[in-house]
Amino acid sequence: MKVPSIAEIDISGKRVFIRVDFDVPLSKDGQVLNETKILGVIPTIRYAIEQKAKVIIASSLGNTKGRFNKKYSLEPIGGILSRILNTEIFFPENSIGEAVRKIGTDMQPGQIMLLENLDFQIGEAANSSEFAKKLSDSADIYVNEAFSASDQIKASLNAICEFFDEVCIGFQFQKEIENLDRIRNPQRPFTAIFGGRNVLEKIEILENMLDNVDTIMVGGVFANTFLKVLGGETGKSDVETAAIFRAKKLVSSSEIREIRLILPEDWVAIKGNLNNYSSSFIISGGRIPNDLQVVDIGPAAQADFAKRLAKARTVLWTGPLGICEDPEFKKGTEALVKALAESDAFKVIIGEDTVQMALDSNGKEGRSFISHGGQTALCYIKGNKLPALTAMESRIK
Repeated sequence: MKVPSIAEIDISGKRVFIRVDFDVPLSKDGQVLNETKILGVIPTIRYAIEQKAKVIIASSLGNTKGRFNKKYSLEPIGGILSRILNTEIFFPENSIGEAVRKIGTDMQPGQIMLLENLDFQIGEAANSSEFAKKLSDSADIYVNEAFSASDQIKASLNAICEFFDEVCIGFQFQKEIENLDRIRNPQRPFTAIFGGRNVLEKIEILENMLDNVDTIMVGGVFANTFLKVLGGETGKSDVETAAIFRAKKLVSSSEIREIRLILPEDWVAIKGNLNNYSSSFIISGGRIPNDLQVVDIGPAAQADFAKRLAKARTVLWTGPLGICEDPEFKKGTEALVKALAESDAFKVIIGEDTVQMALDSNGKEGRSFISHGGQTALCYIKGNKLPALTAMESRIK
């Protein structure tokens, strides 16, 4: 990657446009439920303040399709930023226009303006050059600190780069790229752990990793699907039938390359459904009775996974191993978190549920990188070009 970080260019006294991703979960009344994404970009904002830059922060939130919706106003986020940074945040009622230009002109070095939700403007989702030009008028330097949104094509991520001579990335963006690159070129042995749903999508990622991975361990619906492919009986468990063909191909490709594909040795299953069951059962041997549904990996699988992880030098984990919405059925995932914390391997953890489980763990952190890139991180590992990164690279002379 040839795009510099914000620390590599002179931003002192300049107007700096920092595109962040504040697409955070909200309550019914529009209050922020999780500040993780906000906290992640604070070092970049603080650095810009320390360098006496005039800071303009911009983000989208929700999917308003160019229409104003008070629930998705960034005003509450402005309050959070003000509290964290202990400073006043200027908040115009729009993202472009005369008020934005006036505040941008009158701001003193080290002050901050937060623009209103970019998605309130139809030009944002349309990747409009006209809208991008209006956004760029308020700043001298463009900073992308929105890695998790950089797989999207929007005016503030793509078209806007054409109007800046200097573009760079923030500290969190830089961390994401540096750590994900260690997965794309891993120290061996390399173990990939895949759980949860979206089986077809995750198989595509694994297909691009086959020349680098040594062991693949699976849980969740991902494991159910592979159990079906390998001739097991899945009972009433969820199976992603659309992924069966690609799963068979992945099994074959893994065998040719002598990659170990590890299914759970045992499973936790229930009779009935999550809203109506009396007890759970431990099932071994890959034969789930017709009236049972798999909800977690069993104790033998937990021990087996931990033993195998102890030999790894690099680990990628995405997706829970059980139905973590029910506290009784997240024990397998909790055991994995503990095993990862005790491992000396370099680890990257991706995905909303897996990241939250890792953050909630009381075990030692170890050498883990907890990615907040979500789908974008998986796209990057798969080898896809990120449109926003490509747009910035085109401006580097």
